[in-house]
Amino acid sequence: MFLAGGLIFVKKNMKEIIVGGKMIGAGLATVGLTGAGIGIGIVFGSLILAYSRNPSLGKQLFSYTLLGFALTEATALFALMMAFLILFL
Repeated sequence: MFLAGGLIFVKKNMKEIIVGGKMIGAGLATVGLTGAGIGIGIVFGSLILAYSRNPSLGKQLFSYTLLGFALTEATALFALMMAFLILFL
């Protein structure tokens, strides 16, 4: 036990508070995954819309869609990586 600011803390309780804070932080970090899911839906929805307007550009549209998907998925991987860093470090 130690005295800090007039309050007595037990090391066991401090560890539980830190673990709880890590869980909350990791949960908040995964909010970025919902944005990535929405972004991926928008990218492929736009592909369908653009292809229906001009089918002759199908290959070019699909390559742009894969680029948009990769960039959107990269943000999701960054959010997931932050969640794991918060949990395990």
